[in-house]
Amino acid sequence: MITAIVQVKTRVDQTPEIAEAIAAIEGVSEVYSVTGEFDLIAMVRVRAHDDLADVIPGRLNKVPGVEQTTTHIAFRTYSQHDLEAAFAIGLE
Repeated sequence: MITAIVQVKTRVDQTPEIAEAIAAIEGVSEVYSVTGEFDLIAMVRVRAHDDLADVIPGRLNKVPGVEQTTTHIAFRTYSQHDLEAAFAIGLE
């Protein structure tokens, strides 16, 4: 699974509607409304790198009101959930 973190600048008066439109895109797992330079953070999870082109420039960037995006590709994923699952192996 390939994970991309997409920072999104939006038209400020449309941020909630844009967030909902982005969240409805296949391949987008979560959308967060955030403070700072960007208005939204979208988590994109796909099976192959080629799929990123379909989701991000192909659909996400075309949502009306999206003004700019910056994409970061994750090399590895570390999460508390993954660590708990690893330590739970063989405990039952």
